[in-house]
Amino acid sequence: MTSMTGYGYCEQTSETAKVSVEIKSWNARFLDVNIGLPPYLGQLERRVRDLLAKHAARGKVDVSVRIKETGFSAAVSCDTGLAKAYAAAIAEAALAAGLSDTAVPLELLVSQDGVLTVDRDTDPERYWNMIAPVFEAALESFCADRRREGENLCRDLLAALDVLERAAAFFTDWQPRMEEMFKKQLAERFAEICGDAADPQRVMQETAAMLVKYTINEEIVRLKSHLQALRSELAENPAPGRKIDFLCQEINREINTIGSKNQFAEVGQMVVEAKNAVENIREQARNIE
Repeated sequence: MTSMTGYGYCEQTSETAKVSVEIKSWNARFLDVNIGLPPYLGQLERRVRDLLAKHAARGKVDVSVRIKETGFSAAVSCDTGLAKAYAAAIAEAALAAGLSDTAVPLELLVSQDGVLTVDRDTDPERYWNMIAPVFEAALESFCADRRREGENLCRDLLAALDVLERAAAFFTDWQPRMEEMFKKQLAERFAEICGDAADPQRVMQETAAMLVKYTINEEIVRLKSHLQALRSELAENPAPGRKIDFLCQEINREINTIGSKNQFAEVGQMVVEAKNAVENIREQARNIE
């Protein structure tokens, strides 16, 4: 079992570059990946995304890749015509605003889009060879963090599941008592109203109708089936988050029905405990892949 929240970071420095990769994730219904690469390496995004998708099925994941090269060569050129046009336009704006000093600062001029261009070696394979080992190390740390958190979540889920299974066993034990109590109450009511004139056949018919309305046998059978399915999901499915949420809806429905049919304080208390356990599972399931 894996949590959707995790963090991984790796940094490596060589003679030619310093490369760092940071990966962090949060809860999300589906897999939502945001990859931050240097602008000149956008063509590597697909490789990063494909590698990440092998290890993450759900969650919002942010990946940040930074490269600081040392001693690299690049050709820098200036578009003089564009620079003159910017300078003239800025000076004109200064005059229109009534500014006495119309000299255009060099820092402002060269910061304008297109004035300076850098022609650098952007061979994707060369850069991928620099990034790949750092990314894989960060990814390994990221996955380990998610697995560690997933193990903690699994322990909490199993503890809550134990509560639900004890509740199902409790309901099973109380079912015959509930039926006996219904029969006794109905017989006493007929005796109170009709006395010795009570028709035994009518009593049996009303008792049968009462049991059909208030028995919880079917709910218990379905509840145990859902709990068994939930335990199987926790044990066998590496990404059970969505299925857990569905099963919790079904489990909660059966518990609510048992609670609506209940006539005993002891059963009512167990219904409350079971509903709390289901809610705990649903809350934790939001953190699971």
